[in-house]
Amino acid sequence: MAVSVQPLQGVHDGRRSFTVVDSDALPIECVESFLRHLAALSYSPNTVKAYAHDLADLFTWVRFRRRDWQTLTVADVGEWVAWLRLPSPARQGRVGVLPNVEPSLGERTLQRKIAAVSAFYGFYRRLDPVITLQLTRWDRGFSSAGYQPFLAHTRREHARQEIRVRGVLRSAPEVVEAEAYQALLDGCTRLRDRFLLQLLRESGMRIGEALGLRHEDLSIARREVAVNPRLNANGARVKRWKPRTIPAPAALFSSYADYLDEEYGDLNSDFVFVNLWAAPLGHAMAYPAARDVLLRLRRRTGLSSFTFHHLRHTYATELIRKGTDWAIVAHLLGHASVQTTLGIYGHLTVEDARRALIAAGWLIEPVQALEVP
Repeated sequence: MAVSVQPLQGVHDGRRSFTVVDSDALPIECVESFLRHLAALSYSPNTVKAYAHDLADLFTWVRFRRRDWQTLTVADVGEWVAWLRLPSPARQGRVGVLPNVEPSLGERTLQRKIAAVSAFYGFYRRLDPVITLQLTRWDRGFSSAGYQPFLAHTRREHARQEIRVRGVLRSAPEVVEAEAYQALLDGCTRLRDRFLLQLLRESGMRIGEALGLRHEDLSIARREVAVNPRLNANGARVKRWKPRTIPAPAALFSSYADYLDEEYGDLNSDFVFVNLWAAPLGHAMAYPAARDVLLRLRRRTGLSSFTFHHLRHTYATELIRKGTDWAIVAHLLGHASVQTTLGIYGHLTVEDARRALIAAGWLIEPVQALEVP
C-alpha cells in the first residue's frame, strides 16, 4: 500500500524528473503519464517534484480506502483533505485524535495539493470520458460555450478558479530591510557571494536565473542584465522559459568587475557563478552550492528565516512603493501577467496605506512629539 516518489534522470538530456511508485517499486502509470506531460511542457523539476508528492498522497489514500481513482467525486476529495489533516499514525487508524491537536498540514499546503489533483484530473478528463471529477470553475469570459481546450489547464491566466480550502490567508511577501541587507553583505567573506546578493537585490532575479547567467548576459555599457532561457548543465533554469532584460545600477557592475578581477581570474567558463573553492572547481554553481551560501549567511547574521527569494520580494516592493507601473513590475519580474504581480504584492501594510492616504491628502503627516525638558 506504500506509495512514494522516486527521482529520475533523463538518458539523453540528463534532466531531473520524478515519478510515483507503488509498494512493488513499479510506477503508477496514470501518474507517470501526467508527470511526463508536465516535463514535456517544460515545467521545472521542482514543480514536477511537488506534483509528484501531492499525487503520491492522493494515491496513498486511494489505496488505503480501496477506492478507484477514476471514479472519485468532490466529496471523496473532501474526505481526502480531512485525512491529510490527521497526524501520520491517525491516518492509518491506529490512534484517535483529540480535538485540540493541530492539523498535520497547513491550509496553504492543502490548497496546493488540491490544485495538483485538479490539474491531474483536468488532464485525464480530456483523454477518458470515464473521468468526470472537476475541481475548477471556469470563467464565463474564457469561452461562451464553456469549451475547454486540451491544454487549458496549462494556461497561466486566471481563466479558472480552484475549489478552495477556507481559512487560507495569503501573507505579505517578506522583505529584507536596509539594516538586515547590510548585515548580509557584511557576512559575505567572498566577493562572489556578495555579488550574488547584490544581483538578486538589484534585479529581482530568481536564484535559478542567476545561477544560469553567462558573462554575455551582463552588459556593462548598457547597464543591463539579460535573463535568457537555456538548458544548463547545473540544472538552473528560467521560469516559464521567457526571456527579459532588466536595467541595473552602475554599482552592481562595479561589484561584478571586482569579483572578476580578484576571484574569478583567468578561469575559462561561460558561467558567471562558478565553484571557486569546492569541487568540482570551475564548474557552474548548482542549487546545493547556493544553498550552502545561504546557510552560511544565516549562521553569520542570525537571520534564520532569510531566503534568496526575499531579495526578489524586496526589489518588487520597493518598485511598487516608488509608484512604478504594475505592468512594468510584472515585466521586470518575469511574471505571466499583471494579475500574478497583483496577487503577490497587492497586500498593503499599515504603513503603506498610511503613506498613500497622506499623499492623497486624506491624512496629515504625524508631527513628532516635542521633548519636554
